[in-house]
Amino acid sequence: MRQAALWLACMALAGCGFHLRVEQPFAFDRLYLSGADTSPVVNDLRRVLATRKGLILTDAATGAQATLQIVSDAREKIILSLTGAGLVREYQLRQRVSYILADPRHPDNASPGEISVNRTLLYSDTEILAKQSEETLLYRDMETDVVQQILRRMAAFKPAS
Repeated sequence: MRQAALWLACMALAGCGFHLRVEQPFAFDRLYLSGADTSPVVNDLRRVLATRKGLILTDAATGAQATLQIVSDAREKIILSLTGAGLVREYQLRQRVSYILADPRHPDNASPGEISVNRTLLYSDTEILAKQSEETLLYRDMETDVVQQILRRMAAFKPAS
């Protein structure tokens, strides 16, 4: 009876269409990445792309099949609500990254884009250190989310032949 139930559960899981996420292949194998070296998003992209099989990060745009330029990487912290006493109750954390993905041989094929990610941070004056740590973790999570979105957009980019 247990074996039948286990077999039935395995068949149901196999039939539901569940698959682990895999790396999407790029239509290019040589990429030039430019942007401010102080940007955490640029550093994360360099780290992720350096470990990708079949992709070479070039030192110059002339030898690349595609170029990715991170134009801006900005963080914002906006007050969403206040208490009755005028103290901050919650913030909205926002990260915006503008980029241009292009084929250096055909500049008219450039694909500019912007990614904006938001998170809400509940704030308390009694837990200042904990809330600062939470803010740092939320920004780190947003950076990871931005990098993953850029990678998905790079997988959809097709350089001109």
